[in-house]
Amino acid sequence: MGFLNINKPAGMTSHDVVSKVRRHTRNTLGIKKVGHAGTLDPMATGVLILCIAQATRLSEYAMQSTKKYRAVVQLGITTDTYDAEGATLETRDASHITQEDILAVLDNFRGDIEQVPPMYSAIKQDGKKLYELAREGIEVERPARPVTIHELQITHWDLPQFTLDVTCSAGTYIRSLAYDIGEKLNVGAHLAALERTASGGFAVENAVDLDTVVNTDDWQQFLIQPQHALQDWHSIILTDEQVDEIQYGRTIENDGTYDDDRIMGYMPDGHLLAVLENRETVWKPHKVFLPEN
Repeated sequence: MGFLNINKPAGMTSHDVVSKVRRHTRNTLGIKKVGHAGTLDPMATGVLILCIAQATRLSEYAMQSTKKYRAVVQLGITTDTYDAEGATLETRDASHITQEDILAVLDNFRGDIEQVPPMYSAIKQDGKKLYELAREGIEVERPARPVTIHELQITHWDLPQFTLDVTCSAGTYIRSLAYDIGEKLNVGAHLAALERTASGGFAVENAVDLDTVVNTDDWQQFLIQPQHALQDWHSIILTDEQVDEIQYGRTIENDGTYDDDRIMGYMPDGHLLAVLENRETVWKPHKVFLPEN
């Protein structure tokens, strides 16, 4: 099991990428379980983490990591999807906007903020995905959600476009960020291009092209082991006795070194055996990954 750091091409959904890789892993090694940790819109490129085999059960932890993006914002045009793939709703003159105007506005979006997700998103409301409602011409009120923008910097300026480097919490919609900046400037805006440059410990500089993976039978050379992919998580090396206890679903002693809700427990050979849950005096196996033969 492990993770693939795919440099997603534009024009494909995240599900398209998963399907293409799953077909290849099934044909070469009989591996049918492939998932992803954090969706990218079809227009977007960059880091898309794929979870292979038992690592699909770790996707929720990979998704929680901090993200980095390079976003191109187009001033003066709003669209129904908040990005370049949507239908134009309104065009306004943005020729008077200066870089100083944008710098003054960006302070409103740094730190802990409330963000309203776009209608064209996979968030469910009353059991139905928002984008399904949007395609029916239905717009509903969306509750704002807390997100954190750790860093927000202009890296390129070419009116009516500018480029932002964004470091943010999981769950942040960069399309909504572009839209909200446009509204603050009173000229409107949409997301013209987007690249995810990092997700946790996965960086675009180390990502592999999709075609490279699916055109080789030796695709396992690109697998990233959990101890590298989840390096931000605290972990312990288990003794042989603890390994036996966990394999039978029993708890092991918590010596108080870590007070995290959950940590990773590795076997001496580096195999991730379990996600361990803190029960104060003991660690309880939450998810167990028995070694594959």
